[in-house]
Amino acid sequence: MLDINLIREHPQLIKASEKRRKHNPELVDKVLSLDETWKKELKVKEDLNRKRNVVSEEINQAKKKKDNKTAEKKIQEMREIIDTIRQQEDKADAALKKRNEVLGSIGNILHESVPEGKDDSENKEIRVVGKKTEFKFPLKDHIELGLELDLMDLDTAAKNSGARFYYLKNEAVLLGKAIQLFAIDRLLKKGYNLIQTPLMINRAALEGGVNLKDFAETIYKIEGEDLYLIATSEHPLVALKRDITLQEKDLPIKIVGVSTCFRKELGAHGRDDKGIFRVHEFNKVEQIVYCKPEESYTFFNELQKNAELLFKELEIPFRVVQICTGDIGNKQALQYDIEAWMPGQNEKKGAYREVTSCSNCLDYQAVALNTKLKRDDGTKIYVHMLNNTAITDTRTIIAILENFQTKDGTVKIPKALWPYMGGITEIKRKK
Repeated sequence: MLDINLIREHPQLIKASEKRRKHNPELVDKVLSLDETWKKELKVKEDLNRKRNVVSEEINQAKKKKDNKTAEKKIQEMREIIDTIRQQEDKADAALKKRNEVLGSIGNILHESVPEGKDDSENKEIRVVGKKTEFKFPLKDHIELGLELDLMDLDTAAKNSGARFYYLKNEAVLLGKAIQLFAIDRLLKKGYNLIQTPLMINRAALEGGVNLKDFAETIYKIEGEDLYLIATSEHPLVALKRDITLQEKDLPIKIVGVSTCFRKELGAHGRDDKGIFRVHEFNKVEQIVYCKPEESYTFFNELQKNAELLFKELEIPFRVVQICTGDIGNKQALQYDIEAWMPGQNEKKGAYREVTSCSNCLDYQAVALNTKLKRDDGTKIYVHMLNNTAITDTRTIIAILENFQTKDGTVKIPKALWPYMGGITEIKRKK
């Protein structure tokens, strides 16, 4: 969420950003009104605490004078004050909770470059890298290739687990692992620290990285437990420094996270989302950066470049799009997506499909997670956090199968993955 001090000091700035998002700017005024209510309730509580201290001293003085009658009277007064303080604490806490609920619905301050647009159809193409793959033979989509080359079993997965689950088999399993190892290896060489995260986190940690109201149809809840299956390793990684104040010398913190991700993916989708494109479970390599505020857009460019280099090295054609005001999430100030060319999509006419997202969240997550930076001069501010999907296994497998298929029905393995494939350079039909 936004820092309340920012809204107190610059309400017009927040309103202008909310208007760009097509949000109701009056929510800013509502937050300020609720903030005033909370401050009044807090002041009453503080006044009561001061009164308690005065009465406590009066009790001590009466006891010293052996004035038992006055002491008993003051003790009774103290009991009443303590009861009132408890009630007032509840009122102040309720006022703060209500303020923060509304505050959490206000989006981050959009970067000035974010294009205007009503939805994802108006996202802005930034650049195109590589030429779309062309074939002189009837091409197949990843489902046909996966079944013919014995790389996946979708029917058994549907029977045993339900729709949008899958069994990967044979070379596809190796390919998925190779994609992850390839990305990890490249990022380790760039100075990122490798972390494998828990696959479940509690509500307090999760709410620091995401608004649960917005993700109710995405995130799995563990029944009877204060635990959720992670939808991305971003969530446990941004919570890594929850309630911690970092020193200036500690930054930047650069992480490459690896985890399985779980998503409900509710809603109806077309054939392009069948197979292993939109699934309930997949593996992802994530980039996370904690940094000083003045460096966050520099690291945004670094994270984006890192992801683009991976797809360049894999020789997968792609384009970069900037997410517009009508499509960008509340926590992002700026977001770029990489969309890989998948020739088997869109009824084999081909389509660019999202494979990575790079986001600068400024201090939006840090405020909710209470992650601060103590400057060398002693001042304290919130850190900035950025996240980027370096690569996922399933969608990259699709891009490889569909772009590297041959006339003979085989699939070539990109050379960058050869060192991780145990000598396999081509996926052939099973004998």
